[in-house]
Amino acid sequence: MPATIEERVAYLEGKVEEHSKAWEDLKEMLIQLDQKVDRRIDALDQKVDRRIDALDQKVDRFRDELSSRIDALDQRLSRYSLWIIGIQVTIFLAIIGVLLKV
Repeated sequence: MPATIEERVAYLEGKVEEHSKAWEDLKEMLIQLDQKVDRRIDALDQKVDRRIDALDQKVDRFRDELSSRIDALDQRLSRYSLWIIGIQVTIFLAIIGVLLKV
């Protein structure tokens, strides 16, 4: 026996209600997934920021150490240059003195 129009409409209304509920559930799941992904991205962003800060500190320490070593080397070379110039002037004066006696 064929179903009446009211039965068919009631059946379709039930199906539409089921689909509406399924869509609402799906939307809720997508919202939760979006929030979960946002939390993970935020956590990853913070972790990367901490690593970058740590690397910045290491680079700064290395730069300071290298700068102090370069300064020490510069001072040492300046001292050696002064000694070399002093020795050259002394030798030059000694040679001039010897040449003047001759």
